[in-house]
Amino acid sequence: MKVNPQQLQDDGYIILREVIPPEQLDDVRASFEVLVERQKEIWAQEGNRSVWETGAQPRLVHFENLIDEETANAVETWMHKNTLGVGSQLLSVPEQTGIAGMMLMCSPQRDHGPANWHRDVHPIDMAPMASLQADFLENGPKYVQWNIPLYDDDVLWVVPGSHRRLNTEEENRQLLENPRVPLPGGIPVELKGGDGVVYSNYILHWGSNYSTKLRRTIHGGHTIFPYYPDLNFTQFLSPEARQTFENWTQASNRMQNLTEAALRAVLKKDSEAYCETVEELQPGAGKKGKMVIAIYLSKAAYHIHILKSTDFDELPPEIRRRASSPHSISINWGPQFADRFSKEEADLLWQRFEVLDTKLQTDEDLFVPGFQSGPMRYFFEEEPSNFEVEDFIASW
Repeated sequence: MKVNPQQLQDDGYIILREVIPPEQLDDVRASFEVLVERQKEIWAQEGNRSVWETGAQPRLVHFENLIDEETANAVETWMHKNTLGVGSQLLSVPEQTGIAGMMLMCSPQRDHGPANWHRDVHPIDMAPMASLQADFLENGPKYVQWNIPLYDDDVLWVVPGSHRRLNTEEENRQLLENPRVPLPGGIPVELKGGDGVVYSNYILHWGSNYSTKLRRTIHGGHTIFPYYPDLNFTQFLSPEARQTFENWTQASNRMQNLTEAALRAVLKKDSEAYCETVEELQPGAGKKGKMVIAIYLSKAAYHIHILKSTDFDELPPEIRRRASSPHSISINWGPQFADRFSKEEADLLWQRFEVLDTKLQTDEDLFVPGFQSGPMRYFFEEEPSNFEVEDFIASW
């Protein structure tokens, strides 16, 4: 299946028909229904029945941990030429393409109506929107997101082209007044069972109606920074699929080693080694892309600093949770990666990056609607003013 990367650049999404071939659709549906029943049993055993019984959009997160030989096609759907093949055509470094998250979104047990319009961006984990968009337009995406419904689905709406720009004043007014009604220019993404939509996570999008109509929609993405801490599930996959995951794990280990090398170059104030390593992390990235990598590395340095803190248990739960949760899309490799650094190195590393982090914040809480965050001091949209990668390096 061939796609035009420029369409993603222009519109922010691409609708694809029969991503799951019609002759395979019933088998894929059956496998996912088995996984749903397995997850429901786990929730019941854990005392979390409410996730399924009262949630607005019950999700199977990391469903790969539920599979066996009978349901292996649920994972292998992500590796088809119509999914992985498309992702590799769209990402900025095609040869680094891997899977980033495998989920299933389900219909609720009672009507919940619409969700909020949002972009899948959180300022504390990622970069300001203007920086992300400039990188996207300069270099192409580091990550693309997918919805692949197993049954006809028009829940998702998008505002075409909004991934390229900040919120308009009109959008902000409406999002503040009521974030659960159609935005100007918003359109439904109408998909038949087995169709798919691949889109930028920066686009304004909306879950328009979480009703009891049967919904089983595969959700996740492809990334140039894959991360697979546990490959036990691959024993049930085909030899070819198993080898692909092993290759991705090797690539992930290389990315982690490069991340460490970049951070250690900062510790040593070795600008040449830093620039060479960043080029290996995202080959061919331009000026804007390198700035986003620097911001992502600052987030990694912050999380390492937090995880090594003697006061870790006294920190706010949200900070502890984010530091302890891998987010490979933004080069946060999780607690095991922090173990590569001593407490002293973590403190010094944070000193080196704190100048950049300060440029990403203001003195008072900010809020911009349409993001996955409440008020915080990190800029939602604005890039660091008069501060480039060269200034960051000079600050060491």
